[in-house]
Amino acid sequence: MISIWHWHTEPLLIGGILAVVWVYAMLVGPMREWMAPYALFPKKEAWFFGASVFLFYIAVGSPIDALGENYLFSAHMFQHNLLMYTCAPLFIRGIPGWLFDGLLERSPPWLVSLTRFSLHPLVAGFAFTFAFCVWHFPALYEAALHNKAIHAFEHITMFVTSVMMFWPILSPSNIIRRSNPGVRVLYLFVLMVAQIPLFGILTFSPEVLYPTYEFAPRVIPDFGPLQDQVLGGLLMKVANMVVSLVYMGAAFYEWNAVQEREMNNRVRVSRAAMVRG
Repeated sequence: MISIWHWHTEPLLIGGILAVVWVYAMLVGPMREWMAPYALFPKKEAWFFGASVFLFYIAVGSPIDALGENYLFSAHMFQHNLLMYTCAPLFIRGIPGWLFDGLLERSPPWLVSLTRFSLHPLVAGFAFTFAFCVWHFPALYEAALHNKAIHAFEHITMFVTSVMMFWPILSPSNIIRRSNPGVRVLYLFVLMVAQIPLFGILTFSPEVLYPTYEFAPRVIPDFGPLQDQVLGGLLMKVANMVVSLVYMGAAFYEWNAVQEREMNNRVRVSRAAMVRG
């Protein structure tokens, strides 16, 4: 068994993260004039991007990974929550709108069409829910725990589909815009409901679903594998509900602000008409 204090420093992981950071730095730095001649260096977005990359490494490279891979299902679920609900939205916030639109404008038509299709709320929401649920099927879950390549693919698909899922909510693009507030509220509600079956299975199952955790050494006294599984299910659902409700509240606030502006405009127009009359 790997120590719970193990940090991953594999060349593929570190090299991949550095490659992503280098590409981003080139696009917002030396290539910025080519992408958007009048754009300033995106300081705020760069901080968001840096936070996303840092937390991505904490999720997959810190002892959280070793703890979740070998000992505790709840730690693995915390790791997934970190990837999906923290790293993914920060990654989108780290992309300047002019960068995404500039890349899209320079892409072949087939890639633009594929991007539009992939980031449509129906497709993105389904991809996110499908990937998350399928990876928790016991056979696939156990395969990922015991095979590094499958485990890495699991995390990549969860992160990518999470970025897709958040795009209709946080998009900075003028080409593939975020959905209107009403659609966002409905979208988030459906996503919240879609995880209920998996939550129910994990939380109320009378049996431990994953043998790795059933026979793993207990790192927390008097905390058995079934309790661990219930805690993992609760972490999954609570994180999903909190994130969904926060963004639903933001969408409702935005919708209310739009309605107030429209009402004020109608009042001003009405008053102006009365004065002219």
